[in-house]
Amino acid sequence: MDSLTQACLGGALGGAILGRRLGRKSILLGAVTATLPDLDSFIDYGSAVADYTYHRSVTHSLFALSLLAGMFTLVCARLPAARKVPTRQWLCFWWLCLITHPLLDAFTTYGTQLLWPITSPPVAWKTIFIIDPLYTLPMLLGLVVALIKGTQGRAVIIGLAISTAYLGFSIAAKSMVMAQVSPALVQRGLDDRPVMIQPTPLNTLVWRVTVIDDDRQLEALVSIFDDRDTLAFDSFQRPMAFRDLMIDSWAGQRLGWFSAPFWRSEVRDGTLVVTDLRMGQPGAYFFAFVIAERDDSGQWHSVTSRPADIARPDIGLLPALLKRITNPDALCPSDFGDRDRLLPDAECRPQI
Repeated sequence: MDSLTQACLGGALGGAILGRRLGRKSILLGAVTATLPDLDSFIDYGSAVADYTYHRSVTHSLFALSLLAGMFTLVCARLPAARKVPTRQWLCFWWLCLITHPLLDAFTTYGTQLLWPITSPPVAWKTIFIIDPLYTLPMLLGLVVALIKGTQGRAVIIGLAISTAYLGFSIAAKSMVMAQVSPALVQRGLDDRPVMIQPTPLNTLVWRVTVIDDDRQLEALVSIFDDRDTLAFDSFQRPMAFRDLMIDSWAGQRLGWFSAPFWRSEVRDGTLVVTDLRMGQPGAYFFAFVIAERDDSGQWHSVTSRPADIARPDIGLLPALLKRITNPDALCPSDFGDRDRLLPDAECRPQI
């Protein structure tokens, strides 16, 4: 999640746990503590793919953060000014403020390595967009009230409860969409294909459904208010140029572990570009990387990965996205872009 949301969550937890003993200081301390795991954003790991895939690793590990919480607790136990708070309460404060950061991140699409150093695939439950005002605002309002009035945790607890309930709703909403999509996939013979369901920007009412079918990428927008028979996929080409070169390179292997099979590779101006299809929308993906180049003799060589050019999302489509909540015809995946890759079997925007 974004830094403001993480700070709000930490501040709310701090106020709830230590508000009676530390007052407003507990909110500020909790907010700062909850943002510590994202300091890895400032670490240079040596290449664009390394920076991308090592983010949310050691600093987001449940094991590493639990150890850090224990160290902070030991320090507080030795500080005279901190001894008015029981050690057990300090441990609860540090541990919850730190551990909830990666757990909340795991509800997004990016991928969080909760079990580092165990090399299991990143955890991504994909139930909430990385920025969602309906999750953040209740906590933020509770913190503002507490900082102004000093209500010793009551306001922040109410805000935290509302936000947590909304997070629970996001899980239920995804389950509703899965129930809509599954029969349609069976009907189309796609039930054994990789499927990704995630919320669209800033809401949990309209969801993006992505199906990988070999060299095709099927995309649909589904509202929790849709009827089951309204599901319509737009079908896009999914190039996988120089698959062997991509997979044999370190960057390709790392991206494969991190995001496959929701990726594609293509040649752009003598470079091999790999795009992560999970973040963004067709035609406007947030992460793409150059991992190989063709030399003057026509031979391909792996290179130190770097960011590739990407298309910016069209924020002018946000009103149409809101209309899509109740109107299935208001927006299609191809409206975001990638129309040059659109295949004739597109259902939401049929080709004439």
